[in-house]
Amino acid sequence: MIANIWWSLPLTLMVFFGSRRLAARFRMALLNPLLISMVVIIPLLLATGIPYERYFAGSKLLNDLLQPAVVALAFPLYEQLHQIRARWKSIISICFIGSVTAMVTGTAIALWMGASPQMAASILPKSVTTPIAMAVADSINGIPAISAACVIFVGILGAVFGHTLFNLLRITTKASRGLAMGTAAHALGTARCAEMDYQEGAFSSLALVICGIITSLIAPFLFPVMLQLFG
Repeated sequence: MIANIWWSLPLTLMVFFGSRRLAARFRMALLNPLLISMVVIIPLLLATGIPYERYFAGSKLLNDLLQPAVVALAFPLYEQLHQIRARWKSIISICFIGSVTAMVTGTAIALWMGASPQMAASILPKSVTTPIAMAVADSINGIPAISAACVIFVGILGAVFGHTLFNLLRITTKASRGLAMGTAAHALGTARCAEMDYQEGAFSSLALVICGIITSLIAPFLFPVMLQLFG
């Protein structure tokens, strides 16, 4: 076993930026940098026998930058403030419907397939950013770690296949694409939107924030109702 993990941060950066160059060259949805980084780093850790905790300790700086990165998403949001003011009713309605749909469908399917109430509670906040999802799961007796895993999985799906789906459905409006991605795929989807188009990223950031608030407020009341209906 390798004795130290000083190399985990440069390894992570090297794999991620290498993946970005690969994605920029071939422009394939499956070549998402986050997905490629996981495909490379996870087998490497398993092969070398290095526990995830030790790897995480060596690259903790990246995790510490997560919150400032999320806050930085507010800048493009501010620049689109004039459009947001003109459409605020439809934006809030879309985010409300999207948030409730995301919570209801995930929880209903989990309970219908025989999941325990604790597991269903962990799945319910899958479409909001990780810190909010973990807090919501904890408040309704879910398992925060499982919620975090679900959030990452959903975010990767959205980032990889979201724009392909938009194109197939001929959804071209930047506001629509951004709101849909932010509602369904949280921060990872927002980052993908920001790469594709600045305005998409702004609306996705807005949906990310609004859906996080809506989920936090509604989840404690919605989950008991879901248990009675599907439990």
